[in-house]
Amino acid sequence: MPTRDPAIWMWAEACEILDRAERLQRQFFRPARRAAWEPPVDVFETERDILIVAALPGVASDQIELGILDGAVVVAGERRLPAAAGAAIRRLEIPYGRFERRIALPAGRYEIGGREFVDGCLVLRLRKAA
Repeated sequence: MPTRDPAIWMWAEACEILDRAERLQRQFFRPARRAAWEPPVDVFETERDILIVAALPGVASDQIELGILDGAVVVAGERRLPAAAGAAIRRLEIPYGRFERRIALPAGRYEIGGREFVDGCLVLRLRKAA
């Protein structure tokens, strides 16, 4: 049952606001090369390929880095804030800044077979090496 003491209630509210402010600061003021968010992905497997679809709307294709490292494919890059000179931010729900997603791969050897952008998604095909 919530307390009726205004001093305790105000103290709890103040602590909650400070906690929220710290989370926002960590989100927006991270070191430049550290990932601020992870894009969602879908992974499909056939006999010969692994197909990865990463949702990256608003990310330019030249801002995406790909690699296979230690049994995982790494998709990294940056979504930049749109240039809106003099605009005040009223709401910011879409994540911006550096992103990175490591997707563990099944045991085996893989090579990047192709990549394309379709409807705001990176579609990555990994070929299974024999």
